[in-house]
Amino acid sequence: RVKLLLRLYDVSEGEILLDGENIKEYDLSSYRDCFGTVFQDYKIFATSLAENVLGREYSDEDEVRVLGALKAADFGDKLEKLEDGIHTHMTREFNDKGTNLSGGESQKVAIARVFSKDHPIVVMDEPSSALDPMAEYNLNQSILHKTEEKTVIFISHRLSTTRVADKIYMFDTGALSEEGSHEELKTSGGVYQKIYE
Repeated sequence: RVKLLLRLYDVSEGEILLDGENIKEYDLSSYRDCFGTVFQDYKIFATSLAENVLGREYSDEDEVRVLGALKAADFGDKLEKLEDGIHTHMTREFNDKGTNLSGGESQKVAIARVFSKDHPIVVMDEPSSALDPMAEYNLNQSILHKTEEKTVIFISHRLSTTRVADKIYMFDTGALSEEGSHEELKTSGGVYQKIYE
């Protein structure tokens, strides 16, 4: 469904509307620029940390943007330990002195990519799956703070993430089965309540 929303595929029946207009009517590049996304299959590239965050070549004017994005993604503690800071080379593929990150650290860099640009809509697919519970809590708080004025679509199987959402859409066997807040759904008698209990 998210791939349809992002127009990686077009719907074969029905339509998706943005501000009342079919998304096919928007310029594709401009439409996709509305979205910041973090998918489960992110990659860390054999370039600097800063360029991994930006997705392009780094220049000195980008320093504040990169540092802010990494801080928002709760990467600050790790950043302090990197000798070359945001200029640290990632992976050892082309550089023997490069740094290999843990799964959780890599996931935070992927999340920082979203925060390095000002997207009105943010889509995060299991953004904390590689994190321990405390790191997940800290990251969720940071995401909530950083995205206060944005629309955020969280895809998650964890109640620790869903319970802070304004609206939850529960999918069961590929179809929408329930919708509401955590407080509403935990006593609804449906699948969500069973998972909650």
